Amino acid sequence: MEYGKLIAVTGMPGLFELISSKSDGAIVRSLDDNSTKFASTRQHQFSHLESIEVYTVRDNVNLTDIFKAMQADGGKLPDDKDAKAIKAYFEKVYPDLDFERVYVSDMKKMVKWFGILSAKGIEIKLSEPVADDEAPVEEVAVVEEEAKPAKKAAKKKAEPKAEDAPAEEAPKKKAAPKKKKED
Repeated sequence: MEYGKLIAVTGMPGLFELISSKSDGAIVRSLDDNSTKFASTRQHQFSHLESIEVYTVRDNVNLTDIFKAMQADGGKLPDDKDAKAIKAYFEKVYPDLDFERVYVSDMKKMVKWFGILSAKGIEIKLSEPVADDEAPVEEVAVVEEEAKPAKKAAKKKAEPKAEDAPAEEAPKKKAAPKKKKED
């Protein structure tokens, strides 16, 4: 299992491996119990672990840097129910963390996630970007297909619809000609 395929899903505890993505959601496998589920984009948001950054007193760092610092510490992870112990742990492991913007709930997630990754033996490293000239043809085709609907959507937004036009500008109906009275 690769670190680059791991995601966090809002509303669902733990970490998941992205099996397949669809237009209306994704098929994910839980790292806790290996169950496979469909997660709808209507109810959930997905965050790749590779894309998560953490606030520090200097520049933001990637979550992998925090995990590597936790790994280098090698100490026992704090109990995720003890907020003071978690904060003290991160002050020791990664003192540059911005403790005003990184909440204890975020630190709890990091501890839980690191525990899951350690238990599964997943190597914590970022994927290496593929150079443009080495990109597989299949990936390029997918990117182009995704770009086309976006252009159509932009075009539709630019053209005003008749129903969107104000009522004042709608053409007025002509009155029917009056019938003449015959005397």
